[in-house]
Amino acid sequence: MANANLEGGAKKPQKIIINDLTLVAPDRNRKDIAKLKAAIERSESIYTPSRVELYDLYHDITTIDGHLAGILQKRKDFVLNKSICFVDKNKRKIDTFENLIYSNKFNRLIELIIESKFWGVSGVEFIVGKDFDFEEIPRKHIRIEKNMIVKSQYDYTGINIDDLPFAWTIGRKNDLGLLLKCSMYALYKRSGFGDFAQYVEIFGQPVRVIYYDAYDTKTKQDLQKILSESGGSLAMMIPKQAQFTMFDGKTSNGTGELQERLIKNCNFEMSVAILGNTETTTSSSSSGYAQSVEQSKQQLEITKSDIAFVQNTLNESWFLNILKSYGYPVENGSFEFEFEIDLDNLIKRVQIDTFVSGKVPVADDYYYETYGIPKPDNYDELKTKQEDDRKAALSAIQGNNEPDAKEKDTKETDEPKNNKNLIDAVKSFFGLAPKNGASADW
Repeated sequence: MANANLEGGAKKPQKIIINDLTLVAPDRNRKDIAKLKAAIERSESIYTPSRVELYDLYHDITTIDGHLAGILQKRKDFVLNKSICFVDKNKRKIDTFENLIYSNKFNRLIELIIESKFWGVSGVEFIVGKDFDFEEIPRKHIRIEKNMIVKSQYDYTGINIDDLPFAWTIGRKNDLGLLLKCSMYALYKRSGFGDFAQYVEIFGQPVRVIYYDAYDTKTKQDLQKILSESGGSLAMMIPKQAQFTMFDGKTSNGTGELQERLIKNCNFEMSVAILGNTETTTSSSSSGYAQSVEQSKQQLEITKSDIAFVQNTLNESWFLNILKSYGYPVENGSFEFEFEIDLDNLIKRVQIDTFVSGKVPVADDYYYETYGIPKPDNYDELKTKQEDDRKAALSAIQGNNEPDAKEKDTKETDEPKNNKNLIDAVKSFFGLAPKNGASADW
């Protein structure tokens, strides 16, 4: 990622590199596995790496494949729909950032950060001014391996990113993104749809076969006229002297299931590559409630990873200095996604924490951080008062349970007497009971 020293903010207008770029429309020519392999080799070149062909292919499959576009947006929405705020060192929300956080530009910036995992890189150039603003740097112009931006997508030399104080690139060298794992399946799926369409075109309508005498030219012409005027379904004219057999594939693929399975399997693999599961998007024939719950937990872990990635990226000192140049108070503060309560996990966590706290001391800060409770400013004062109240309550309980000295002496003095009276009462009771017609003898 680019670094720049922006201490004290920047007020002078800077040259905008994106205005000097020579843009080229995406290549819409037919893509196949051979072109994918060549694009990967070009991207992994040691001396002249270029992702132009690969990104043209990525652009092609993400704009045409509905399933792939849907799961990509779904993964982004998991993060975009979470609440984020800017807090100070005491974890108190700073309201000054509300307008920034709820702006479309900031929302798009978070989206670009997530997309860097899909494409391998994202880039923006911030525009100096009063309001937070930026322009996206086309990915085909970013040479992340060489840490530079080229004016033409076909160039091999350009401007070092570190020399552009407001250009920010997000990504890692040699990371071609998650779309690389989906490209092969998207291309096979497209071919599968083509075969499926051809199957429907050929076998979705009845086939008309007419036999004629090979030497009867007049009859042949009349039959051709009849076929051309009676609809557009498949028709064939065959001489009676010729032998004709049509193998239509209905024996092994009577319902087009073969092509349908290919398409579903490609969707399955792409869902696993992007979401880590399949059951949260489509339902398989063997799916059940337990399986769906388990795969939802797996997807939740991916979402947590994306949230941590976005949060760490926004909290980089370089970006905070950019915000400082726009006048935002970023000193000793950070972006944080707001804590969301999962009742099932919270109940389990409370049980564990209650058990552990009974065995070893646990700091109060742990509970504030774990359960997302804001720590009060007068914490020390409230903690002292809480401890005093606890001691007073404990003393009151002990005082109510312990008898005074007079009651204690009386109890100790009367205990033998009470025991004696109890024995006498038992004796007198059994003494009244006759035994074989005679009095009881003690």
